[in-house]
Amino acid sequence: MIITRHIPSTDTVLFDGQCRFCRSQIALLRMLDFGNRFTFFSLHDPIVLRDYPEISTDELLSQMYVIDRVGSARGGVDAVKYLSRKLPLLWPLAGLLHIPGSMPLWRHLYRVVARNRMRFAGRCDDGHCRVN
Repeated sequence: MIITRHIPSTDTVLFDGQCRFCRSQIALLRMLDFGNRFTFFSLHDPIVLRDYPEISTDELLSQMYVIDRVGSARGGVDAVKYLSRKLPLLWPLAGLLHIPGSMPLWRHLYRVVARNRMRFAGRCDDGHCRVN
């Protein structure tokens, strides 16, 4: 977990706004966020570089991040796990993600999806969905 200097007023989700697959997942999260508890920023927004310099562009391109209201940043499946506890319609997923000893499996699955996100979304804008 990364601790950021910037403390957001709401939990903040950082994602690749130039990736079609990523945008579709964020659109789903926005629909599930009934209480508007989250703010969403594309990693390409200048605000992200200004407010969260502790998280490198490479890290942001490889996984989604959630920064909570105390400045703790969680990436990848840890971000998904955090979201699953905060959004009521994701609570069934929280049960799976909290099975003792299961995190290595979830981390592997997240990396596989991230690496192959271009296949899941079809052709991406300017090839931005490629993760090495």
